[in-house]
Amino acid sequence: MAKTEDAPKRPRKERKDNADKRRRQLLDATQRSIVANGLAKTTLATVANEAGLSQGVAVFYYKSKNGLLAEALRDLYDRYERNWRDALAKAGPDPLNQLLAMIEADFAPSICNPELLSIWFAFWGEQKFTPQYAEVSAEFEVRRSAAITGICQKLAGTDNAERGDQAGEWIDTLTDGFWQKLHLFPGSLDTARAIAQSKQFAAELFPEHAGRIR
Repeated sequence: MAKTEDAPKRPRKERKDNADKRRRQLLDATQRSIVANGLAKTTLATVANEAGLSQGVAVFYYKSKNGLLAEALRDLYDRYERNWRDALAKAGPDPLNQLLAMIEADFAPSICNPELLSIWFAFWGEQKFTPQYAEVSAEFEVRRSAAITGICQKLAGTDNAERGDQAGEWIDTLTDGFWQKLHLFPGSLDTARAIAQSKQFAAELFPEHAGRIR
């Protein structure tokens, strides 16, 4: 009996590239499904349909709906963190430039737009009931909070650490509030005004730098 030759295996890099492409397709499709169906009605089936793939492919890569959604949230935060880190790098060593860059980065169209805001708030609304989401959020939020507080501490001076801590927390709270307003009442605010008002608030917190801010 003739021996059947094994089918040639694809190179490892090709297999990895293909897997990365499928994961990217599924994560992008997850975001579209959340916008279209809401978080509760997003399933492996709706995601696979959005991606143009079989449900079996979605199951193969993410095993469960919760696993997929948690990874989609992490992917969203990855994008958010790359955005503010890139802004910091471009701002250079001056802490005031860094603070203004962080404020502007928080309202960049690639991070803060109507579709993405609906996804952010869908996940945040479920954090109390889904520990995985809360864990992912906490992991990323603590790094951003530390970054902006560190910048504010430099602006406040080493002899006034409490002022820097408070300023960082207040700016974080203000920009979070603007995100909520942009999401719930989009006609009442736009990102340009949110940036301008956030900078005005920074000028009030650091009057010694107000001239440069304005």
